[in-house]
Amino acid sequence: MLKPTKNIFFSLKVALTAILIALSSAAAYASDIWSSEREKAKSIITTEKLAREVSFLADSICQGRATGTKGAAEAAMWVRRKFQDAGLVDMTGTWTQGFRVNPGHNGRNVIGMLPGSRSIPCDRYIIVGAHYDHIGTLDGKMYPGADSNASGVTAVTSLAEIFGAMRQMGKIYDSHIIFVAFDANEYNMKGSEALWEMIEGGQLHNPLNGQVITKDKITLMVNIDQLGSSLAPVSDGRKDYMIMLGTHSLSRDKRDLLHRCNIRDGFGMEIALDYYGSKNFTDIFYTLSDQKIFVDNRKPAVLFTSGITMNNNKTWDRTENMDLEIYRERICLIYHWIEEML
Repeated sequence: MLKPTKNIFFSLKVALTAILIALSSAAAYASDIWSSEREKAKSIITTEKLAREVSFLADSICQGRATGTKGAAEAAMWVRRKFQDAGLVDMTGTWTQGFRVNPGHNGRNVIGMLPGSRSIPCDRYIIVGAHYDHIGTLDGKMYPGADSNASGVTAVTSLAEIFGAMRQMGKIYDSHIIFVAFDANEYNMKGSEALWEMIEGGQLHNPLNGQVITKDKITLMVNIDQLGSSLAPVSDGRKDYMIMLGTHSLSRDKRDLLHRCNIRDGFGMEIALDYYGSKNFTDIFYTLSDQKIFVDNRKPAVLFTSGITMNNNKTWDRTENMDLEIYRERICLIYHWIEEML
C-alpha cells in the first residue's frame, strides 16, 4: 500500500479548511437579519426586466448612443429616470455633468448618490459606473451596442435599484455610493476623465451637507463594461463565468472577497482574476475602460466584464445574443461583493 505523502496531507488540510470557512460563512450569512430583505431586493431584477431595459438602450430610439446625438440624450434621460426611481439623490442640480469632448461635441455624465449613514457620520465614497455611449449610426447602419455597453449601464441602474430598495427597508451603509453613467468612452474615455477633473477641482459636493468630495474620500471605483455575454468563457464548457480585474489594487484582506461571496451566496460561478491567463492582456485590458483615470491616480479600482466577443462593435450586437440568466447572476454577485466592500 502506498503511503500518503506530505503533499497529499497538505492538500487535504487546505481543502478541509476551505470547506470549514465556507460552512461557517454560510451559517453566519443565514443568520443575518437582512438575508430575506436581500432576496426581496434582488427579486426586482428579473431577466424579463433586464431584457426590456437593455433592448431600450439598444433600440433605434437611442440610435446607437453616439456622444452628442439625440439618441445619446434619450439614453441619458432614461438613466436619469432610473436613478430617480431608485431613490438616488441629485448631485449636480440637473443629474448631469456636461463637458466638452471636442469643438463639435459635448458629452454628459449622469450622476446620482445613495446616501450612507446619517446617525454614524460617514465620509467615504464608492463610485459604481459604466459608460452608456456607443458608436452610433454609420453609413446608415445602426450599431445597437446591447452588450457593449447597454449591459454595463443596465447593471449599474439595477445595482442602484437593489441598494435603493435595501435602503428603503432600513439598511444603512458606512459609505455613500455614487452611481455614474459615463459618456464619451468612445472618445478616449473623456467622461470618466471629466468626472475625475470635477473631483480634483473640488467641484463635486455631497448634496445633503454641501461638503466637498475630495479625492482622498474616494475609497473604490467599480466599473462594469460588457457583462451580458457567455460567448467568451474562461475555460471550455462553462458559461457561468465572470472576469474581475484589479484585485491587486485592493487591501490584502479584500482580494479574495469575490470568491468568498461566490461560495457563500451560492452562485458557484467560475471567477477569473486575470484576462484569460495572460499577464500582458490583463495589464492592457485593466486600463482600457473608465476605471483608467482612477488607476492612473492610484485609487483602488476594479473592472467587471464577461469579455470581448465577435459581436463587439457589430450591427448584430443585440439583446437576443446575450445570456440573460447568467447576466442577472453576475449583477447579483457584484451586488453582494459591493455590499461587503462598503
